[in-house]
Amino acid sequence: MSVFSTITTAPAKQSVSETIPILSGRLGTATLLEDRRAAILGLRSFAKQYPASVASGALRSLIGSLSRDGEDVDTVKVALETLLMLFNPDPDSPEASEEIALWVADEFTQRHENIALLLGFLARERTDFYSRLYSLQLLSAILSARTERTEECIVNTSDGISRLVAVLEEPREAIRDEALSLLTDLTPTSNVIQNLVTLEKGFGPIFEIIRNEGGLADGARVVEDCLILLANLLRLNPLNQTMFRDMGHVAEISRLLRDAYKAPEDSQEVAPWVEAQRNRNVFAMLAVIRLLLVPGASGTPLNQEAFAGDLVPSGAKGRSARVPGGPVLENTLQIAFSPVAELPIRSEALLACADMIRGNADVQARFAGFQVPSPLADPIPQANGVAKVYVIDGLLDLVLAVNSLPAFDLRMAGCTCLKAYFYRHAEIRRHFLEHAVRTHKAHADELTNVLTILLQPAPDTVVADPYRYWFAAVLMLHLLHDNPEAKALAMSVTEGDEASGEEVVTSIQTMTAHLLAGVSRSVDPRVSVGYLMVLLCWLFEEPDGVNDFLGEFTNLQGLIQAAIENPNGDVLVQGLSAMLAGVVYEFSTKDSPVPRAKVKEMIMSRMGRDRYVDKLSRLRSHPLMRDHEVLPQKLDTTSPDPKLPDVYLDDTFVDFFKDNYSRILRAIDRDPDSETSIITNGVQRGVSRQLVDDLRAEIASKTSALEQAHAQLSHLSSQLAEEQAAHQKALAAAAADTTRLDSVAATLRQQLTQRDAALQAAESSKSELSRQLVHEQQEHQRARAEVARLRTVNEALQREQEREAAAAAARLKAREDELKAQADASLRQAEHEAERARRRADADLADLKATVSRLEVDLMKAGKARSAAEARAAELEGGVAAAEEKLAEAERRLRERDGEVKAAEERAREAEVRVIEEGERVERVEEELKKVKKAVEEKEAEVKKVRKQVEEKEEERKNAQSELDDLLELFGDLEEKVTKYKVSFPVFGLRCVEWRLVTDRASSNGLRRWDRKCRMERMRMRRRRKKARNKWSHWIPLGLFQIDTLRRGACCWPQKAGGSSSPCAPQRAGVNTIYFSIYAFWRIHT
Repeated sequence: MSVFSTITTAPAKQSVSETIPILSGRLGTATLLEDRRAAILGLRSFAKQYPASVASGALRSLIGSLSRDGEDVDTVKVALETLLMLFNPDPDSPEASEEIALWVADEFTQRHENIALLLGFLARERTDFYSRLYSLQLLSAILSARTERTEECIVNTSDGISRLVAVLEEPREAIRDEALSLLTDLTPTSNVIQNLVTLEKGFGPIFEIIRNEGGLADGARVVEDCLILLANLLRLNPLNQTMFRDMGHVAEISRLLRDAYKAPEDSQEVAPWVEAQRNRNVFAMLAVIRLLLVPGASGTPLNQEAFAGDLVPSGAKGRSARVPGGPVLENTLQIAFSPVAELPIRSEALLACADMIRGNADVQARFAGFQVPSPLADPIPQANGVAKVYVIDGLLDLVLAVNSLPAFDLRMAGCTCLKAYFYRHAEIRRHFLEHAVRTHKAHADELTNVLTILLQPAPDTVVADPYRYWFAAVLMLHLLHDNPEAKALAMSVTEGDEASGEEVVTSIQTMTAHLLAGVSRSVDPRVSVGYLMVLLCWLFEEPDGVNDFLGEFTNLQGLIQAAIENPNGDVLVQGLSAMLAGVVYEFSTKDSPVPRAKVKEMIMSRMGRDRYVDKLSRLRSHPLMRDHEVLPQKLDTTSPDPKLPDVYLDDTFVDFFKDNYSRILRAIDRDPDSETSIITNGVQRGVSRQLVDDLRAEIASKTSALEQAHAQLSHLSSQLAEEQAAHQKALAAAAADTTRLDSVAATLRQQLTQRDAALQAAESSKSELSRQLVHEQQEHQRARAEVARLRTVNEALQREQEREAAAAAARLKAREDELKAQADASLRQAEHEAERARRRADADLADLKATVSRLEVDLMKAGKARSAAEARAAELEGGVAAAEEKLAEAERRLRERDGEVKAAEERAREAEVRVIEEGERVERVEEELKKVKKAVEEKEAEVKKVRKQVEEKEEERKNAQSELDDLLELFGDLEEKVTKYKVSFPVFGLRCVEWRLVTDRASSNGLRRWDRKCRMERMRMRRRRKKARNKWSHWIPLGLFQIDTLRRGACCWPQKAGGSSSPCAPQRAGVNTIYFSIYAFWRIHT
């Protein structure tokens, strides 16, 4: 009984804490595959409820079983299932926690071999369904827990990315979709993984899946996932974008877009869920397209050309291979104007089209050639098909003619597309504006003409559709912004027929009138804001437009009134009105219809600076202005109460406002006399009036100073000419006096030589006189030859001067300078020859003095022979007279030569004067004021120099005069002494028969006076000597004396020639020396 009771007793129940370690230990120590599999199955049963216990006790054993039993499909399957349960435990489990997933992910990612183990189950030879599926799911779970470390492990695993990409070609959808999901999670942020997927030709499998799933029209959620993966690969990745374009996948996009809204062949109605998924697919495709068209990206221009259907160059090693793109732009336009597509899809399509053409001049030019279904046509197809219009007309119809609140986003996208069409293409903007002007003047196409809408608004449509005028203003703003030519063309548009007697009003004044009327009638502020945006961009840096605005005085008054007393109290309207007033003042001028000072006075008197600043500050801080970049510029479809969207400002205008806010804010503080300088097309417009007045005054003062300089220059020139003439005359007189003095000195030397030679032997005296005469004749012949040569040279120079008279001023001046140099050289040579002859004469005179001294000694010894000598001298007197006549003739010819040389110098100076006058006539004094001033200064310097020379000459003359006065006093003393001697020696007399003045500064007047006195004295002596000859009178030379005097009149008493040197010798600088002889005579009365 006890035995059976023991057998039927149930075993003791084991706890979880005891079972899991036992199973884990069995998994690690069992040698049989079936035992290990059973242990894994036991652990799987606890994984959902006790994930923490299983993970802490058996995680490493489970991972190790994947490596040890990887070839057994069943074991791998249950092991992967157990690991997956650890990531997704039962929410009601007491051990459920997010930290368990992190714990398991850390265990896998600490060693990249664990991740490589999972990737190994994705090899092509491993075809087991669950192994591949669970591996992908486990990788996704690990990636979601530890993203960065998992990405690093996958990248470091060889063939990791290639195996994942290869799984995309798996025919089993569950595995394929799981791989697609894993790649989508791997690629959002890692450029390395993006590039590796692209290098493994990941684009091909993606488009293959889309095609197999039915494209955009019939594809399920997997198509959307493929497009998300495609977006991840292309987002901000230039390398992948280039490879995508070069591999020809643009054509795939075009084909998918073309078939997206193709009508089904069986004409069956599309299920709502299918249509919803199609919209999601198309939206995702359009998002992918816009990723390739990021503004400013390096590959955007090539992508635009590819989407336009052009041939794009291949980027492979710079080769010229080209691959065809697809007409993506055209197919996107068809979706945008398709009546079947929903409004959000059409709006996104138009935005994508705007990105495709923005900033690409070639694509912009071809964009207008596309045709699209008319948005105003009946959506039900007619027998002849849907009406087609050109895309620009279709966009204008869509933006300006469709009045539907739900279609606001579509109209906004159409406006964006038109702005992209205008963007940085001056030719398109000019052509569009010219067409608008022509149609406005012809009163055609009034429904979609932006000029007509703004200049001729209809009151009923202003209330019903205010955005029609807002869109027209925005388009006009983009046509005029930073485009002076377009502004000028728009200003040429006027309203009113002058021939019919109507008042002609300019377009600016017309828009301003509609603006002020709308503000006064409290129309929708969107209309007023539109007009204000246009006028602000139009008048900014446009003085002509500001003058047009101020042509109507009430415009400024109404604008200030709108800024300070707006009935609606709208901050945007008030702030923009104040800003427009500031722009008008900033770019007004003194010559504006309302002067600049008056404009400021009106603003300050009616608004005041504080209120002006407050209006602009409140506008700057308004949420619609401050947060414009982050606020959605679209219709709020979530609101139950449909209302107009809060879209008031354009993107370009907001940038314009923020860029120029500070400038316009400070404009009110600028002085009215200081106009703003504007440079448009290289032309400066608007300057400071004060600066203009100062410049004019400066010009007047400069002109007056120039005239005074001219007058002073003429006066100085005439004065200089007079001074030069006087100086030349003085030089000529001095030269003449010098010549006469030299002649007198030569004559006196000859007479002295004759007197001395008379005391010698007759033959020796005759030979000496003959030798001197021959020498003088040779000198005269040389002088005549030199004069003849100078005359020939002068005649040649005159002929050369006559030939060159008609030449240019510079050439004539150079030639005259050369002639002058030659003449000066000749004159200097002649003077040098004369000076050399003078020095030889002085040397001869010194020799004669020595001879006289020697003869004085012999005079006492030869007393008896004196009578005979005098008789012989009388006989030779006739020969001496003949010699004197010849010398006089030579002196006359020499004077003629000097006259000819002076005449040549005078002609050279006259030629120089003519050259200077000719140069002065050709100078343009007005253009070279500085040169004239410099010339005037030089002339003044020359005049000062000449005046200084004249003063020096005058001072020398005074000094010479004082010296001559001293000489007169000295000779007076000598006469007194002579008288005394006559008293002591009644039979003797004293006469001064010869004198010579040697000085470095001599007065010509004093020399002439003494010359005349000396000649008279010689004549008296000759007459007395002739009379005394009959009375036995005898002249005895007592000696040759010299007198040295200082410049200031100090003198030394005479010393006998040949005697000892005195303290004041004539060799000292600044000493005047006078030589004279004293003869004694007696008479014998019979």
